[in-house]
Amino acid sequence: MNLFRRKPWSLNPEIFSMPKKVTVYSAPYCPYCERTKQLLKSKNVAFVEIDVSREPEKREKVQNETGWTTVPMIFIGDEFIGGYDDLAQLEDSGKLDAKLS
Repeated sequence: MNLFRRKPWSLNPEIFSMPKKVTVYSAPYCPYCERTKQLLKSKNVAFVEIDVSREPEKREKVQNETGWTTVPMIFIGDEFIGGYDDLAQLEDSGKLDAKLS
């Protein structure tokens, strides 16, 4: 009997899917940025935080791409989610977990 018949990479990808990268563009002293980070941390979601006060060119790039002018600016994978209210709405409607996986 071949114990290695099933290759690890042939396992069901739905079970072993990697979570999508979450990026939060934020600024110091922004209460909605803090709420965003608290929500993500409460769900044990790792995220990359970019402080746009230190990297204004990144804020400008996101503004040009999305038309969004305020922080936080939240991306899940390549999808622009919006700000904290949009993230909270996804959580309240039960749709956030699906977007994260």
